[in-house]
Amino acid sequence: MRANPSLPVSIGRKCGPDGEFVDVDAPPFPLPPRAPDDWAPFRDRIEFETADFLYRRTQAPAEHIDTLMDLWGATLQKYNAHPPFADHKDLYKTIDNIKAGEVPWESFAMSYKGPRPVGDVPPWMTTSYDVWFRDPRTIIKNILANPDFKGSMDYSPYREFDASGSRRWEDMFSGDWVWDQADKIAEDPTTAGSTFVPVILGSDKTTVSVATGHTEYYPLYLSVGNVHNTIRRAHRNAVALIGFLSIPKTNQSYTGDPEFRHFRRQLYHSSLSRILRSLKSGMTQYEVVRFGDGYFRRVIYGLGPYIADYPEQALLTCIVQGWCPRCLAFRDDLDGSDAVHPVLHRCKEHNELVINELDLGTLWDNYGIIGNTIPFTNDFPRADIHEMISPDILHQLVKGTFKDHLVEWVVTYLHKVHTKARALQILDDIDRRIAAVAPFAGLRRFPNGRGFKQWTGDDSKALMKVYIPAIEGHVPRDVVRTFRAFLEFCYLVRRDVITDETLLEIEDALERFHRYRAIFQTLGVANSISLPRQHSLKHYLFLIRQFGAPNGLCSSITESKHIKAVKEPWRRSSRFEALKQMLITNQRLDKLAAARVDFAARGMLQDAAISTALNRSLTRRNVEDEEGSAIDGRIEARVRLASSPARGRAHTIPALAGELKLPEFDLFYQVKCFLHEQLSPASEVDVTDVPLSRLPHFPRKSRIFVYNSSLATFRAPSDICGTGGMRSERIRSTLNWRNEAARHDCAFVSTDNSISGMLGMEVARVLAFIGFDYRSKYYRCALVHWFSRVQDARDEDTGMYMVAPDYNEDGTGLLGVVPVNSLVRAAHLIPFYGDKFIPEGAKHYNSYNDFFGFYVNRYADHHSFQIA
Repeated sequence: MRANPSLPVSIGRKCGPDGEFVDVDAPPFPLPPRAPDDWAPFRDRIEFETADFLYRRTQAPAEHIDTLMDLWGATLQKYNAHPPFADHKDLYKTIDNIKAGEVPWESFAMSYKGPRPVGDVPPWMTTSYDVWFRDPRTIIKNILANPDFKGSMDYSPYREFDASGSRRWEDMFSGDWVWDQADKIAEDPTTAGSTFVPVILGSDKTTVSVATGHTEYYPLYLSVGNVHNTIRRAHRNAVALIGFLSIPKTNQSYTGDPEFRHFRRQLYHSSLSRILRSLKSGMTQYEVVRFGDGYFRRVIYGLGPYIADYPEQALLTCIVQGWCPRCLAFRDDLDGSDAVHPVLHRCKEHNELVINELDLGTLWDNYGIIGNTIPFTNDFPRADIHEMISPDILHQLVKGTFKDHLVEWVVTYLHKVHTKARALQILDDIDRRIAAVAPFAGLRRFPNGRGFKQWTGDDSKALMKVYIPAIEGHVPRDVVRTFRAFLEFCYLVRRDVITDETLLEIEDALERFHRYRAIFQTLGVANSISLPRQHSLKHYLFLIRQFGAPNGLCSSITESKHIKAVKEPWRRSSRFEALKQMLITNQRLDKLAAARVDFAARGMLQDAAISTALNRSLTRRNVEDEEGSAIDGRIEARVRLASSPARGRAHTIPALAGELKLPEFDLFYQVKCFLHEQLSPASEVDVTDVPLSRLPHFPRKSRIFVYNSSLATFRAPSDICGTGGMRSERIRSTLNWRNEAARHDCAFVSTDNSISGMLGMEVARVLAFIGFDYRSKYYRCALVHWFSRVQDARDEDTGMYMVAPDYNEDGTGLLGVVPVNSLVRAAHLIPFYGDKFIPEGAKHYNSYNDFFGFYVNRYADHHSFQIA
């Protein structure tokens, strides 16, 4: 339920091309007429799809394109026909002629203008620094006009509540910051009724090559807050590359020069101000813009959240490293008692006051302010850089607090309390525990534990999922509880929708994290826990209320964009003046994407034969190896068997019993129990109380089909998912996985729909997926080995439920046959290692066989965290 009770004037009203408001029910304004066969600058769809395939999807080199066109032309000679393109030059020229999405690159140069010393002049003072950019105003208009986004865009702020009256925060327009900005717009008669467009910026240096001289680039990205978080995270052209900032470098003798550092900071801010200059007039006077839903609206631009890691945040806010960019907490006591002495938020007005009154040294030492640098936001109305700093899950939580702090503190602790040899033995055991974890869809494996040099954000995220059981027994309980509280905080703030109840859970997790992490100081492991990245956790509650769910503003969005916008174009370049080639590559990619959107909007991509062929090729690439995919659509959650039975598997129950080394009688009995429950669903009699003679007869030679996997599809918007929040994963049960060993995954089985979460489900290991005909109906089921909960509450230290496999009195596993549609999704179990060292040769594929107690891994992904 959404409510807009306090806005004085309506916001986001529809209007015509002339800016005059129209009725709410007025029809949209159609695109200019265009012939259905007008593929200009292409001749037909085949030519467009060929260009898109070669340039975007396969990134084919020029010589490969020439070879392919020659071969293609040779096959068409007898028909007196020609291939789509003569050669790579013809293909590139055609792409360059696309008008849709055309935003040319521009550049400007900046240099030092201050006083120069007598004698030797530092080289950085005489160097000119080029900055390349594209007009952000035009980029924003292209995003707003994209018909792909018409159902995933907000035009006015709202406050959303669930049925119980609890407020919900999701996309940016559900937060208070946009509401406050819209209030200011509505109060001005000249802008009332306009749509507020928050400009989201993000920048971060990225290295494309260490081997060739540490080649770095400084991309600048842009998005708009009107677009929903799922669209921005899905990278569907809602995040655009708008510039490459300059990276001033100088001789080593000058790198520590205060003047050079000041110049570098001011160059950064001046460059941003110059790039964004075209938006300035639109921040106070509306302009009329076409939107993807076919309507025009008056828009007012405003600088919104800035996505950046901590060093970039310090640079943006002109503060000294070690201080908080959002509040005035003293650097040596960032997490001091806020209840006794509330810490004020930094703001533009306070900065200007103290800068006018105090000298630069006092500003630096007492306030952490670099007083001689002017933030770029000072050149724009209603812009305060301290308000714009957004939460950053990747660098503040995953890479910062988890990997750089907590994991390293554990290593330091082990070396502090043990001899070097013993500490190394324990670290080796931790590595073996991590390596022994069973495979799971989407879970990165660590065959050598955590002992590798080059960490990525994905490595840190993967390690978070398996780390707690690996260290349990080797570290004090409060250390384990520190990790539990921290991981719970991470998973809660990463949710797609955050409610009042979630905020209370976040607050509780944060309180426990601060309480338990003190053990690292008590043990003498951490000299200080006044760390900016850990301190940032205290601001998340406020920032969620301001900007909505943090997962829509995480630097993982811009880091992922680095691959397509910087790294891949660089690899496609000749390395000589690579940046100019990268600019052309990005422009062509944008044009192809815009052309596809334009053709689709005009209904020109509906040729069934071509669409089927393209879909077939995509399916072939993604079928069996997909370990967890984002998919589009809004279908109901379901589990279905693989499209075809496995070859060479058993075709009768006795043969299946032989394959799995299980008692034949048990399998027949479980199949009969399954059929009884399917044929008599309303029966209140427990099937175990039904005499064997009254169970359905299933002939010994009845033909069955065995499947190696099933596909679970479910809504998991907090995970990597499609725009509708849907995700798919395979649950596998096969005798040979990657030529290594058998793989039989575990799954959640729904047993009581009236109870949500873990208590309404059981955990079972899938021994086989089976299909068979019985009385003219095809049944799809799963043969499972049941697990039982050790207790109906989570373990206090790890926060996870514990389960153990069930066995009969004769030592055989307790089996069952359940309908495939009773499976919820895959479950991941991690062994309970205790304080015992595991054997050197423990293998991940034997994890479920070698251990007898397991944690249900609620940290496997965000959906598991919510249901387990």
